[in-house]
Amino acid sequence: MPTAQHSTAPSMARVQRSSTVDLITVQLRNAIYEGLILPGAQLHEAVVAQELGVSRGSLRESAQRLVQDGLLVARQGQGLRVATVGIDDLAHLYATRLVIEGAALRGLAALRTTRDRRHSLARASTLLERLEGLGRRTIPSETPRTIGNTDLELHFEVVRAAGNLRLCRYMSSLVMETRLASLGHPEGYIVRTDVHTVHRERLDLVIAGDGDAAVAHLEAHFADTVGRLTGRPPGPVATAVVDITEGDQQWGPIGS
Repeated sequence: MPTAQHSTAPSMARVQRSSTVDLITVQLRNAIYEGLILPGAQLHEAVVAQELGVSRGSLRESAQRLVQDGLLVARQGQGLRVATVGIDDLAHLYATRLVIEGAALRGLAALRTTRDRRHSLARASTLLERLEGLGRRTIPSETPRTIGNTDLELHFEVVRAAGNLRLCRYMSSLVMETRLASLGHPEGYIVRTDVHTVHRERLDLVIAGDGDAAVAHLEAHFADTVGRLTGRPPGPVATAVVDITEGDQQWGPIGS
């Protein structure tokens, strides 16, 4: 894209195209998120390189990035495996999410007017409407996965709406850890099908400008979630199991 000859920027480098390693990293991250390779599964270098249509050297470089991000684990003599987030990790995971998401909720609630808050949460509201539509359906086989995806997307979007890039970066990692915990749960990936109700209550509190109440609401929701996932549910909720079959899709070559 052409640029003006007299830029006010003191120094600007040319925008670089994504490298092969960047593209591989995105593919691997997406494959982990979608459950194409499950938590604890070994990453077979030759097979993955062939499926992606890339060199094994490029794949190794990309894999090392994901090791640094905590999504892959390298063990001596065992190669690379997808990281796991066990039941014992859930309390700490959700406590960390409460800090990040709570800061976003308070920031949004502190905006000057109701109109400002509604405007900032416009995309989150659209996701909530989609989640509410899914929650009202008789559950077909693909809907639990879509509910789980939309639920996580909505949590992330609320953080993004707060406009704090650091919170977004931390939340991105926490979303991946949450998905690893869900995919690796011993009883399967179980979603709460009426989760739209708690999202609606919480967003209404933010729009009303009550950040403290919104954070307290999120804290109670997370406590219920951890209790349910660790076998100590506070009460019955509507749930469905996501059908996950590892390797049931082809990743496709990088260039496709």
